[in-house]
Amino acid sequence: MTTRNQKHGVFCGIVPPHVLDRLAESEDPRHYEPARRTLEHDGALRTRRRVTAARTVSGAAAGAASDRPQRTIYDARHGNTLPGAKVHAESEGPAKDATVNRAHAGLGATFDLYFKVYGRHSIDGAGMPLNASVHYGEGYDNAFWDGEQMVFGDGDGDLFLDFTIPVDVIGHELTHGVTQHTANLEYYGQSGALNESVSDVFGSLIKQYALGQSAAQADWLIGAGLLGPGVDRGAALRSMKAPGTAYQDDVLGTDPQPATMAGYVRTSRDNGGVHINSGIPNHAFYLLATALGSNAWERAGRIWYQTLTGGELASDADFAAFARLTVASARTLYGEGDAVQAVLKAWSQVGVPTA
Repeated sequence: MTTRNQKHGVFCGIVPPHVLDRLAESEDPRHYEPARRTLEHDGALRTRRRVTAARTVSGAAAGAASDRPQRTIYDARHGNTLPGAKVHAESEGPAKDATVNRAHAGLGATFDLYFKVYGRHSIDGAGMPLNASVHYGEGYDNAFWDGEQMVFGDGDGDLFLDFTIPVDVIGHELTHGVTQHTANLEYYGQSGALNESVSDVFGSLIKQYALGQSAAQADWLIGAGLLGPGVDRGAALRSMKAPGTAYQDDVLGTDPQPATMAGYVRTSRDNGGVHINSGIPNHAFYLLATALGSNAWERAGRIWYQTLTGGELASDADFAAFARLTVASARTLYGEGDAVQAVLKAWSQVGVPTA
């Protein structure tokens, strides 16, 4: 078992590698050129993260955590040097650049959910400043958390638009930071799929909280609004409500996510299919949230948050271990009742044992 204080050298991008791989094999230079650049750059970033993984991410001093976010936005000016030029501070009003404003708002929406709902002071729980760089790279088709800050590409304008547009993408990537500072889930196989799923869950909750949507009103899509005019048949990157249906496009291909263990994909690519098999725990959360009703960030979200941060979740946990702990969390938070039964049923419906 990996000790909890080790930092995994993880590069977490929102666009799954299997999508970029397919685009890189296209015969259309509009598609393969940005995809190949993005894949090449992401590969270099993964190597860099392995080398720097042992560094400790600095947060606010003990006792100094603020009830308000401390956000700073930088402009990479289409280069690859981070963080870039400082263009917006917490105390400043709206910028002329809409991308800067969206990044600022998305960082704030993420801070708000974690603090106002779960009492967590920023990503690390100790008031960590939230920094982000926009306009990263040339036609860069991704957004990522690098262990210290958020980074957003502008997209290629054809298949992918500006990565600051969907607030759930921002919340997803920042939640990788929360996981890094709590359960520190290994980024491979089922623990890696859980890492991705937890980010999807809280990314969706951040969007729902910001929009004031109930579980029934939410679209349960990850990355809605991100796909560009070159995608004819696609709504988002992933669907928690119906994994495997987010896109079915001649260019992007077909969404490969399974909704249940019956469709579990065994592969050595994408760190053992972390972006694919995450559809299974994603769907379990959707089933739980809609069964409990009301606002998903309340009971369902609290069960997932307690499981992630409670100290019992091993860094190499598989789906079954995570599922068992969600049952225990539901019981601790709400006693024996409908919440526990709803958790048991949700995992049963996706084929993950809890006994």
